[in-house]
Amino acid sequence: MYLYVISTLFILSIILNEWKVNIALSIVTMTLLTIVSGFHIFKKAIIDLKYLYIGIDLLVTVAVIAAYIIGDYFEAAAVTYLFTLGHHLEKLSLEKTRSALTKMMDLKPKFARKIIDDQEVFIPFKDLVVGDTYLVKSGEVIPTDGILLDGEGFVDEQMMTGESIPLLKQIGDILIGSTILHSGYIYMKSTKVGEDTTLSKMISMVEDAQDRKSTSEKFIEKFARYYTPLMLLLSVLVYFVSLDIRLAITILVISCPGALVISTPVSYVAGIGNAARKGILFKGGESIERLSKGQMVSFDKTGTLTKGNLEIGSIKTYDIDENELIRIAAIGEKLSEHPIAKAITKAAELKNIAYQEPLDNFKIDIGEGISYMYKGITYHIGKSPKAKHLESSLYLNDLDFIKNQGETTLTLSTNEKILGIIGVKDQLRTHSQELIHELKKMNLNPLVMLTGDHEVVAKNVSLSIGLDTYHHSLSPVDKSEILKTYQETYQTIFVGDGLNDSIALSYADASIAISGLGKDLAMETADVVILSDDIRNVKDAILISRKVKTTMYQNIGFALSTVAILMIGVIFKVVNMSMGMLIHELSVIVVVLNAIRLLRYDLKKR
Repeated sequence: MYLYVISTLFILSIILNEWKVNIALSIVTMTLLTIVSGFHIFKKAIIDLKYLYIGIDLLVTVAVIAAYIIGDYFEAAAVTYLFTLGHHLEKLSLEKTRSALTKMMDLKPKFARKIIDDQEVFIPFKDLVVGDTYLVKSGEVIPTDGILLDGEGFVDEQMMTGESIPLLKQIGDILIGSTILHSGYIYMKSTKVGEDTTLSKMISMVEDAQDRKSTSEKFIEKFARYYTPLMLLLSVLVYFVSLDIRLAITILVISCPGALVISTPVSYVAGIGNAARKGILFKGGESIERLSKGQMVSFDKTGTLTKGNLEIGSIKTYDIDENELIRIAAIGEKLSEHPIAKAITKAAELKNIAYQEPLDNFKIDIGEGISYMYKGITYHIGKSPKAKHLESSLYLNDLDFIKNQGETTLTLSTNEKILGIIGVKDQLRTHSQELIHELKKMNLNPLVMLTGDHEVVAKNVSLSIGLDTYHHSLSPVDKSEILKTYQETYQTIFVGDGLNDSIALSYADASIAISGLGKDLAMETADVVILSDDIRNVKDAILISRKVKTTMYQNIGFALSTVAILMIGVIFKVVNMSMGMLIHELSVIVVVLNAIRLLRYDLKKR
């Protein structure tokens, strides 16, 4: 309605100005248009002046007042109308760049089927409670994060991860709220509700990312703070030199840095929205900027280049039964989130070995393993025994034999003796080799693996997928130290699974956590979180960051060029004030539309 009113007044002003039927009516109409369309501009200018800030609104206000002083009522009306119209169009365009966030909001379910005394009761989403049991039927939205208790079905996680193929979920699997049960039925127990759910955290991350300013944005804003007062001063000087107030106020209008100020943030917001739809979460413009500068990539191995779904392989025992070895190891590992720990507890479950027994003094030795007390005895599980003097020639020979089969080795020991060796096998992620090939084509080198595993495993993985080099037997601290050496020459990118890579993720110039869906630590630590298990999204994240950077430079160049061309036009008296404002507002819209192209930017089909 507001746009309709001021547009009608603007058309009427043009007619009255051209036909000059009634001068008084013409002045009244143009004055009314100036007041109605410019009220918010004048109000903002007064507030800015109160805080000694010279912004775009103040420049326009000064220009309008000056136009009235010289009796150019149509120019004053046209400038305020075009400025307001441009702002509304800009606002509509910017809302489109935030469409990914709106779609995420729409994913939140409204109701859930709660099971109470074997009866289904529909309850509002806001009333969900941790620990309750819910029924989800085919085609329904999974109400919240939880664990599958009974039944099975295929779950569509496309809106969360970008993956189009539904995943089979069975008893014990993790469920993410707001995904869709494609087929089947399930009973689930809620583990997170409200703001703690994965979707809520994703929405919060995208909101924060769209508002978080990058170095480039801060520089442009700082530039504008000095640029705008300088243009005001330039206009005053032009007036005193030329005594041409029309020329001075026209310079004021065309020098408004609107397109320049918006060129950077709108590019970042559009890029963040595009990536979010693909299941790639950036932590803000700064994350995009850092990733786009990356020159080399380093990878964690377990859970990153490999699937992380480890399985028990070879086992050697010393004076202990194999099942007892697994039982004692599982008792300690049940408290660990490491993929190796899950392999051991899974092996115990497959053998129907009970391991849910109490323990004391559980401790994680970073990069070395775990220690704990069970029935008065202290146990240690890690790369090597608790004490080096316990290593015998038999033990060392067995250790080498298992390592040479390409298995990761763990030793279970007490303070007095070695109980056994557990070999763990892993598989490469499906597209690891393809990713390395693509990254090389993008001139990212060297491509390096940093792993805590022993040399034989590291070498096999490195050769299999075509890495440039690898570093083995590393603790988390060792990884960060090696990253520091690479940072002397390169802008580094580190890719990990977010579970045991927090130090390396924080030390790298840019960091990516893969398989981050539902992993709070990954979401908090990395610059970029890839929600799915598809490692090819690492390449996609880098491509998006580079595209955003290119678009940003295009926008900045266009904005500065427009001001320069307008300035030349004013000097040669071919651009007047209203034409200058029209071109200025069009330049803002062009910048926004160019950034919106990022929402449709589609990566090459795989």
